Amino acid sequence: MRLGVAGPVGTGKSSLIATLCRALSGELSLGVITNDIYTDEDARFLRSAGVLDPERIRPVETGACPHTAIRDDVTANLLAAEDLEADFGPLDLVIIESGGDNLTATFSPALVDAQLFVLDVAGGGDVVRKGGPGIARADLLVINKTDLGEHVGVDVERMTREGRDARQGSPVVALSRHDEASVRLLTGWVRDTLAHYRTGEHTPVDPGPMAPHFHAGQDGGETHAHTRTDGTTHTHDHAPAHAGQRA
Repeated sequence: MRLGVAGPVGTGKSSLIATLCRALSGELSLGVITNDIYTDEDARFLRSAGVLDPERIRPVETGACPHTAIRDDVTANLLAAEDLEADFGPLDLVIIESGGDNLTATFSPALVDAQLFVLDVAGGGDVVRKGGPGIARADLLVINKTDLGEHVGVDVERMTREGRDARQGSPVVALSRHDEASVRLLTGWVRDTLAHYRTGEHTPVDPGPMAPHFHAGQDGGETHAHTRTDGTTHTHDHAPAHAGQRA
């Protein structure tokens, strides 16, 4: 099974993966693929943490916005997964970490069989109310770093409750890697999802595409299209960065 881990920068995706590897590597054959734009920093972090054989952790340098390699063209990640399987197979689970992206970043179901979306309390208690396909429709929402709530003025119970409301009852785990009970909830969800996958009855669900967008307009400006929550789309243009500047 391929499990995607997405979420904004700094939410603790790599630490979450390290926690999963520590808890599950004794019973499952694991591999990890990390995505960064121009570096292999996340892979180096996981290798240095000693959570797996370093060769079981493979970096992908996306060279562009992180979502492109997990949704638009997943070839590099599929090849990395195939290489891991060829070298260490049969694998039970390959965890694929997205590069840090925004609230609309989701994995293509052509790449992963299940996906979780990570927020953290240090990002603000209101972020869960902002919604987006990852928050609303990923297979699991993880609200991470709950031990920091008292230090950043966030009501963790309220944030978790609002996460459940946003997901209309779909699972939410409030996680701290220092809290064994919450780690057991996370690993239990992974085990249950893997068991369902092994029955052959699991179908990857697409949480929904990123909002349509263009990085550069043909006229030299930038055109941005946004999809509202009601499904309608509107566009607007931005002048190039140098507009109005003197030569």
